[in-house]
Amino acid sequence: MSDSASSVIRMATVSDAPAWSDFARRVFLDTFGPNNDPDDLAEYMRDAFTHEQQRGELEDPQNRCMLAECEGVLAGYTLLRAGAYGASDESTDERLLQATRPLEIQRFYVDHAFHGRGIAQQMMAEALAHAVSLHSDVVWLGVWEHNPRAIRFYEKYGFFKAGAHRFRLGRDVQRDYVMMRPL
Repeated sequence: MSDSASSVIRMATVSDAPAWSDFARRVFLDTFGPNNDPDDLAEYMRDAFTHEQQRGELEDPQNRCMLAECEGVLAGYTLLRAGAYGASDESTDERLLQATRPLEIQRFYVDHAFHGRGIAQQMMAEALAHAVSLHSDVVWLGVWEHNPRAIRFYEKYGFFKAGAHRFRLGRDVQRDYVMMRPL
C-alpha cells in the first residue's frame, strides 16, 4: 500500500469483536513482544484479547472502540472509557484526581505496517473530539515507561506525565506513566 492510502475511522460494533480481538492480540505482541518474557506475554494475552473479552468491552456502555481501516484493512484502534480515575502508585496531578468527567484512552495501537501514514493522528483527533462531545474535562492514559515513541506522540498532543501506576503483564509488574490532558 502506498503512503497516501485513504483511511477511515469508525465506531466498532459487537460484530467486529472477533476481528478486533485477533488484531489487538497481534499488535500487542508486535509492540511488546521483543521487550518482554514470552511466558508473561502469553499469560496476559490469554485473557486480555479473547473474542469474549472484546465483545464484553464493546457491550459496555462506558466504552467506545474506534477502528481505523486503510483500504478495507484494519490498521489501528483506540478503546476509550468514560469514568473516574482510580488511585495511582505515585503522586498524581490533582487536576486528574479532581476531574468530574474524565475519559481514558485505554488502548491506542496502530499496526507497525501503517506507521507514518497519519493514521495515529486521525485516531487521536477522533478520540479528542469524542471527549469534547462527552464534555470531558480531562483525557488520560497509561503508557509503559519504556515506550519512548508513544510518550513523544502523546506529548505532541498536549499530554504530560501526571503520575504512574502499575501494570501487570503475567508475573511481571511494570510501571506505566499516567499522562493527562485537560480539556
